[in-house]
Amino acid sequence: MLDLENSILKHTNSTSITGSKPVQSLWSGYGEIRRYFLEGGKHSSVIVKHIQLPNDANHPRGWNTEISHQRKLKSYQVENNWYHNQAKKNTEKCRIPGILHSINKETELLLIMEDLNAVGYDIRLSPNSVNLNHARSCLSWLANFHATFLGEEPVGLWPIGTYWHLDTRPDEYDKMMNQTLKQFAHQIDKQLNGSKFKTLVHGDAKLANFCFGKSGEVAAVDFQYVGGGCGMKDVAYFISSCFSDDECELYEDELLNHYFTKLELTVSNSVDFQELKNDWDAMYKYAWADFYRFLDGWSPGHWKMHGYCERITNQIIKELSV
Repeated sequence: MLDLENSILKHTNSTSITGSKPVQSLWSGYGEIRRYFLEGGKHSSVIVKHIQLPNDANHPRGWNTEISHQRKLKSYQVENNWYHNQAKKNTEKCRIPGILHSINKETELLLIMEDLNAVGYDIRLSPNSVNLNHARSCLSWLANFHATFLGEEPVGLWPIGTYWHLDTRPDEYDKMMNQTLKQFAHQIDKQLNGSKFKTLVHGDAKLANFCFGKSGEVAAVDFQYVGGGCGMKDVAYFISSCFSDDECELYEDELLNHYFTKLELTVSNSVDFQELKNDWDAMYKYAWADFYRFLDGWSPGHWKMHGYCERITNQIIKELSV
């Protein structure tokens, strides 16, 4: 068992911990994220992600399987790898919390990270409070992130990023209700993975994983499912986390145009941007259909399985049926 408080003091060069507050419990009882308040060092507070393997996992939707357990274990190792290797390439345009220290033991993993609240990113939004400007800020972050890591090999990360990737979700695939979609699931996956332009995707780029500043700037957290892939996976998933059926339809062109405009400004001059845009633009609907496939097996009737998502999925099925 880690000596948590001494580890925090040692690796932040602080003299005392004056208090702490829970931020959130980790999925299925694998530990918690907590904010610690400090004195005597350069940090007034830090975020500590403390992963402890549970004796009995308690998945909120009942997915307590060995496959699920192993996927979570790998996700925490991936996040640790990410912070110590690839994360150093991030810029202020795709801001993330800095890693101060990590301790990796057989049954525990401790990540001591910069507290984004303490440096001005202290606003969290819900789908009820998000607006188009907020969404544009997050899509700018994603565009810069994808441009920064375009062509990067996912060494130590998920070979194919996102938490819903088909190969990592056999249980959910088996339980799919939509048999027609199930028939095309592997073809959809193949299309996405066949994209000529690969980058690193965040893998869980939902609204809840973005921290906002008062001037609209954003930072992102939670890199358990970062890995290789087409950037449209992040884009479609992010939009799904913000907007309703009608809003997704209404804002589609505006949001995609904003993303690609920012991507063009950041991507290397050695890349044929028009070719990249054509490739990824065609993958947008496949990314939606891929996520719909996951939801159909994981949580039938989920609020994100709305008309917009269903219409896109049916378009892809029709396209693949020709």
